[in-house]
Amino acid sequence: MQRLAMDLRMLSRELSLYLEHQVRVGFLGSGVGLSLILGFSVAYACYYLSSIAKKPQLVTGGESFSRFLQDHCPVVTETYYPTVWCWESRGQTLLRPFITSKPPVQYRNELIKTADGGQISLDWFDNDNSMCYIDASTRPTILLLPGLTGTSKESYILHMIHLSEELGYRCVVFNNRGVAGENLLTPRTYCCANTEDLETVIHHVHSLYPSASFLAAGVSMGGMLLLNYLGKIGPKTPLMAAATFSVGWNTFACSESLEKPLNWLLFNYYLTTCLQSSVNKHRHMFVKQVDMDHVMKAKSIREFDKRFTSVMFGYRTIDDYYTDASPNRRLKSVGIPVLCLNSVDDVFSPSHAIPIETAKQNPNVALVLTSYGGHIGFLEGIWPRQSTYMDRVFKQFVQAMVEHGHELS
Repeated sequence: MQRLAMDLRMLSRELSLYLEHQVRVGFLGSGVGLSLILGFSVAYACYYLSSIAKKPQLVTGGESFSRFLQDHCPVVTETYYPTVWCWESRGQTLLRPFITSKPPVQYRNELIKTADGGQISLDWFDNDNSMCYIDASTRPTILLLPGLTGTSKESYILHMIHLSEELGYRCVVFNNRGVAGENLLTPRTYCCANTEDLETVIHHVHSLYPSASFLAAGVSMGGMLLLNYLGKIGPKTPLMAAATFSVGWNTFACSESLEKPLNWLLFNYYLTTCLQSSVNKHRHMFVKQVDMDHVMKAKSIREFDKRFTSVMFGYRTIDDYYTDASPNRRLKSVGIPVLCLNSVDDVFSPSHAIPIETAKQNPNVALVLTSYGGHIGFLEGIWPRQSTYMDRVFKQFVQAMVEHGHELS
């Protein structure tokens, strides 16, 4: 309460100073207008600090992991202050791509072959100027997995690379087949249930730098893919730790939420057109497997998955695919430390589908659940251009694991 009062006084003082300089006194020359605005501002500040700004819920399956995070990743126990003028889920989700900066990153591209004759595009940030890890063979490596139709150009990926650069780490971005401008050599794309390409990438990266600390971070669908991989392979992975952000835990619940009228209008239809565009570029590769005209008429992600993704990967029905794609059913088998950040107001991942009880049964898992933040939003500050709460969680966690991960052994 003492901290709340201090925050309230500070915010009220800042609002008062701002308004004194910016707002002209109206209402026939009296100070009534300014007084009303100041009164409203103080009332809003009280509401914001009492109902919006909250500490995240930390759910762990073991006391040691909880203590580790409190000691070395304290951001997960600190109050999250969403942007005061944009804390609602949809607003955070929609604004984040437009309002956050895109730090310049110079990539080195590598194309690697797959067992089926395909190729995967990897974008490397080698960080050869690292002063902390001059020896490239031991420089920590962070594998980054973008979202549904995302690539290495996404702002949240660029921010993670910028933060990793500050820590002296190397990054490599795993671009899913066919989305980063490379040719599709086989009639196959990607889905979050099939982990074969990810396994190929992890093996390849580890073989290049076997002595380096190796971590992974996945965002949205990239996080779902990462968790499904970890749930399948258990502790037998070269990764020492992983983090996920805004994961859809139950694909059925995600689809149902995104098909509500407003969510369909704001998100679902647009993402469906992005998926259609990504496969239509390689249309000639799929004509023998799927009815591409039917695929291009899909109006939702579920329809696209039913007509394309589930067929592409040999599932009998869309329900079979969605069951296999849901990472909540594999969380109990994760065998390395994993931190999962979700907002309970995320319309892409409804709060009722977050596997809290399952997480409590696995000592390797920590859920960090904020009250607000939307989907890959987590905007904070008056003008959240340079950093988000998600960025701070990422930086503190990977640094904690690299420098203190031995404490969990």
